[in-house]
Amino acid sequence: MKNKIIIFTLILFSASLFAQKNGLEINGWTNINTFKCSNPKFKNSSSVYSFTGSQLPNISVAVEDFDCRNKMMTADFRKVLQSDKYPYMTIKFLEFKKSTGNRFEAVVEVKMMTVAKKYNIEFSNYNNSLVGNKRLKFSDFKIVPPKKMGGMVYVKDELDLVFSLETKD
Repeated sequence: MKNKIIIFTLILFSASLFAQKNGLEINGWTNINTFKCSNPKFKNSSSVYSFTGSQLPNISVAVEDFDCRNKMMTADFRKVLQSDKYPYMTIKFLEFKKSTGNRFEAVVEVKMMTVAKKYNIEFSNYNNSLVGNKRLKFSDFKIVPPKKMGGMVYVKDELDLVFSLETKD
């Protein structure tokens, strides 16, 4: 029950955060703070996605376009994802079906660097936007979370991928 309340709260927060726009954030934690890296170019894109028929979205996002609202954090984020060698991360919808009410279930493949992982993600529809959240791990993608100051400050393995996609259906 506690997990459902947390998920519902994240979805409501995400819906108000993105409000009928595309949005993509990667949220994480260090042992002393939190961080949020968003992609303003994706948010300001005019893309509208369709989830009907056999052609489901395959979204490619430039890693260099992520902004963590702190120059050092942004540089570290891009370095960890090796944006010079792997300039894009992809989010590919493999399956998509209606669940109950305004809820949908999807199988989504997330690719960072050379590793692609499949996840089951629940989405909610708010004002023609699909909003979803999935907890991932750096280690899912064979990425070692960064450490600073000789390991005194370290990034935790877990990340939240939060996104909103404007739909035309």
